[in-house]
Amino acid sequence: MKKWKPLILSLAISLGTGALAALLTRQSPEVYESLIQPPLAPPPWVFPVVWTLLYILMGIAAYRVWVTDDPGRERALTLYGAQLLFNFFWPQIFFSARLYGLALIWIVVLWVLVLLTQRRFARIDRTAGILMLPYLLWVTFAVYLNAGVWYLNR
Repeated sequence: MKKWKPLILSLAISLGTGALAALLTRQSPEVYESLIQPPLAPPPWVFPVVWTLLYILMGIAAYRVWVTDDPGRERALTLYGAQLLFNFFWPQIFFSARLYGLALIWIVVLWVLVLLTQRRFARIDRTAGILMLPYLLWVTFAVYLNAGVWYLNR
């Protein structure tokens, strides 16, 4: 049986984090298009679509961990919160401050936090771990894009 309140709250936290970050970096499509891009860089419209899906998957994964009785769930959700915080600040560093080198370091730390979260979630709930894999893959791609932008726009 699903627990609707925790599910709605979990989705609200993940989607709300993304929405607030997007609101604070409304100029990001223009900044993105003004940069020299590495090969495979997608068009700007791809990012809000992908991120919305990823925030939904993250929210469901966090919910699945939250409603378990596993003794490791607090630590897993703390890691989840840490990566969500790093996720929130990355666009501020990249798009608002345009500090591409710092953003690269920041997103590598984010990648490590996502990996740790994904592994911890998988230990508690296999499905939650699987739901975090697209996010891990996307952040891996984002590291490549960030590195390319930093290198090409120095």
